[in-house]
Order: sequence, then structure tokens, then C-alpha cells
Amino acid sequence: MNTVINWLRDSFAPKMNIVNSNVWVVTLKDSIMQVLPFILLGSLFCVLAILNDYFPSLPSFWVPFDWTMSKISLFIAFLIPFNLMEKKKLRKQRIIAGLTGLVLFLMVVTPQVIADKSIGFSHPSLGAGGMFIAIFCGIFTGYIMGLFGKFSFFKEDSAIPDFVRAWFDSMLPIGIIICIGWISVLIMKIDIYNLILSIFMPLASFMETFYGFTFFMFLSCFLYSMGISGWVLTPVTKPIFLAAITANVALAAAGVGTNDSQLNVVTAETIYSAYLWVGGVGCTLPLLIMMIRSKSKSINALGKACLVPGIFNINEPIVFGVIAWNPVMMLPMWLQGLILPGIVWIFTKTISLVPIPMMLFDMWYCPFPISTWITTKSLTGLLLLAIIIAVSTIIWYPFFKIYEKQKIEEERN
Repeated sequence: MNTVINWLRDSFAPKMNIVNSNVWVVTLKDSIMQVLPFILLGSLFCVLAILNDYFPSLPSFWVPFDWTMSKISLFIAFLIPFNLMEKKKLRKQRIIAGLTGLVLFLMVVTPQVIADKSIGFSHPSLGAGGMFIAIFCGIFTGYIMGLFGKFSFFKEDSAIPDFVRAWFDSMLPIGIIICIGWISVLIMKIDIYNLILSIFMPLASFMETFYGFTFFMFLSCFLYSMGISGWVLTPVTKPIFLAAITANVALAAAGVGTNDSQLNVVTAETIYSAYLWVGGVGCTLPLLIMMIRSKSKSINALGKACLVPGIFNINEPIVFGVIAWNPVMMLPMWLQGLILPGIVWIFTKTISLVPIPMMLFDMWYCPFPISTWITTKSLTGLLLLAIIIAVSTIIWYPFFKIYEKQKIEEERN
């Protein structure tokens, strides 16, 4: 075990940290995180839309939902090139880069909008359904704008004002991007929209399988146990999660039941709000309770300090204080990522005893079991949550006792 831990610490983790700090990866993560307020607000409107079922005279809360959550791809297409210029210290081009990314995105989705006869601002591509297209357009725009970041038609000692020079210098990369989009999409009739979706759909389909669900949950726990935040996976997982729950919301509006086989299990709502990560990634709330009851003074003090954050599913203090690079505690965290997703899958998909969330509720900081009740409105859902907590406790307990014994001996010495 020590050999494995040494390899992870000395070889694997440094390489992952290089990836995690790469300017492109950071740009993608930051851009997605910056639209989080719209996603959270969309979650609130989605919850309030329940009132429309009981009070039909109220204005429809699906309208503000559509103007928040259902426009996030537009924002992403702007933010990726904007943030990339910021990080590459090309601040003069950031606004123009963002606007160009937005234009290219609209060009790419236009043929699909026309084909679906959904002209206007209601097409799915503008929301979660178009995030991969928005990411592609944003990356492409950012790359071209970066190539011409220091290009200028004018000499340094030119008497022409800087803002005028910036106008003319920006015209070349903008023209290249717009012409490429125009020629490829509107003249050559290349279906970039469905081409990009076809590339990512196998990944999304894989995640919606038992093995895909387990793999990505284990990967989150595996990376986190080394102090590498699961946010590194955000550019891949977040678009898939949002598209999956958006599809569930649409199915719910069409009258599909909560146990229908068409529903997607692998959503942020299933993972962070309904059943899985109680107390944070790795289901650490049971561990937190053990720490508070520990006979070790240091563990007990840390547990009490982490109680409030843990209730709101913020577990960085526990992870970095107890789990990260601790061989005794890393292993049970990996087991959480392997065993708990399987239990959720069996009860929601295989034997369909508990409901699958059909409501956008990305408020991961809402305490369990409140979030479970909001997303499932089911006693069986609360029962599954209790099973998850019980199994998680069983996994943590023997490893925690070993760790506690070590700490007590250290304190005695």
C-alpha cells in the first residue's frame, strides 16, 4: 500500500496538478462556475414552479426559469474566450473575444434552430443542451484570438490612438473566425452542431450506465483523496449533468413517472442533493459524526470545527485534515465511490423502488435530508438515503478506528 501511495504522491498527483492548473482547464472551470448563479436561480424557479400545480392563477415560474437556466450556453460561449484573454494577459481583446465567441456559437446552432422550427430564444441549444457546442466555439474563438493577441497593423510609435488601433487589429481575427463559421456552416452546410454532439454523446451515454456512474464517482473520490478537487472534472461532467436533468424536467412536464426507464439517474440532483454525497464528495458526514464522538482530542476538536460546514456539504476541512494522503483513510473513501453508486443504481434503476429526481435543484449546499425531500418528495427516497448513510458508516468505521488508535497513541507519547 505504501508503494502505491508513494507513486500516487510523487508521480500521479504532480501530473494531475499540472493538468488542473493548465490555463485552458482553468478557463473552462472558471467559465462554468461563473454561470452558477444562473443555474442556482434556475433551480429556485424550478422549485417554485411546484406552486403552479396547486395555484394555477399564479404567474408561471417556468418563464424566469427559461430566462436563467435555459440560456447558460449563450453565457458560456461568451465567457470562455473572455476569460482566456484575461488569463493570457490580453485584456484589450477580452470583450471582443467574448462577443466573437457568442456570434460563432449562434452561427453554429442556427441551422438546428431552423430545422427544429424553434426560432427565437426557446431552443434547447441555448441552454444545457448546447453546452458542448458553446465550449467548442469558445475554445476555437479563444485560440484564434490568442494567435493574434500581439498582432498589430501599426508600429509602436504610431500616432493613432490606442483604442483606434485596437479596433483595426481586432478585425483580422474576428474576420477569420466569422468567415470560417460562415463558410463551413452556411455555405458548405457542415452540421457542426450534431457533429460535436455525436462526439460527446457516447461519453454522456456511458455515464448513464451502471459502470459509467460508478467510474466517475470513484474517480471523484480517488482524485479528492489526493487533495485534487473534483472541480477538475467540471468541464466534462457539468454539461452532461445539466443536459440529463433538463431532459428529466421535460419528461416530467410530459407526464412521465419518477420510475420511468427513460429518466436519467446520473444527474447532479441524484448525486449531490438526493442520495449520494451526504456531507460532501465521499459521503463524509458519517465520518464527521465519528470524529465528534472520538476519544482522540485532536480528532474530536477537528470534528467539532467541521460540523457546520459538513452539514452544508462542505467537506474540504475533513478531506485535507484527515483523508488526503492518509493511506488508512484514502482506501475507505475509494470504497465509497465504488459501493454507494451501485446501491443508488440498484434501487432507482434496477428494481425502481425509489424515485429518480425530475427537478433541477443544483443547490448542493442544502442539507440532507431536506434536499432529498425537495428533489424526491418521497418516503422511499428518505429510506434510500438512510441506507446510504448506514452503508457509508459501515465502510468508514473500521478504518476510522485504526486511524483513531494511531492518533491516541501519538497524543499519549
